[in-house]
Amino acid sequence: MLCVDPGERRLGVAMSDPSRVLASPLTVLDRRIGGLAPVLDELSALVRREGVTHFVVGLPLNADGSEGPQARRARNFARIASHVVGLPVEFWDERLSTREAEEVARAQGRNLRRLRERGQLDALAAAAILQDYLDHAHP
Repeated sequence: MLCVDPGERRLGVAMSDPSRVLASPLTVLDRRIGGLAPVLDELSALVRREGVTHFVVGLPLNADGSEGPQARRARNFARIASHVVGLPVEFWDERLSTREAEEVARAQGRNLRRLRERGQLDALAAAAILQDYLDHAHP
């Protein structure tokens, strides 16, 4: 199972283990280099190479649960990505994913500023979204 945390500049990507119990950060894809097309190409290659059958996209809802501009951008990305990679997309609430990723990084003694600068926090956030999905949506 693959999860993407879509951002305007970068996309965090995480995968689950084959038994769908544990999510792990995988990579960060940079949209600033070449736009969306190379990112979608890389996602497609990843789906084929890893035999991905399920695709989850983090949905950035507002605090009250409503959808704002960021959620609309995530839905637009998911619509295009679903078509390109050939898999249906499931959405999962990502409201606390960045905070969870920061807590994990702190617990591991990692430097948050460095993680943010390198974009690695995005992959940790994708893993937090996917882990929450695995824990709650499909026990």
